[in-house]
Amino acid sequence: MANWLFAVVGVVAALLGGLWLLQGTGLVVMDPIACVGACEALTGPHAGWALAGLALLLAGLGLVWWALRRMKRG
Repeated sequence: MANWLFAVVGVVAALLGGLWLLQGTGLVVMDPIACVGACEALTGPHAGWALAGLALLLAGLGLVWWALRRMKRG
C-alpha cells in the first residue's frame, strides 16, 4: 500500500524537478504563484535552478522506478 504513496511522491517530485529544470534553462518563464515575502520572477537561465531541477527530476524518477519494482514483486 505504501508503494503507491512513494510512486505518487516520485511523480510529483519528477514534475516539479522538470519545471525547475526548464525554468533554470530559460525555456519556461513564470511569475511566482504563491510566495511569502518579496518574490521575483526568475529571468534568464540560472545554472543553480537547472541543476537542482535535474537532481530532483532524477530522484523522482528513481523513486517511481523503485516503487514500481516493489509493487511488481508483490
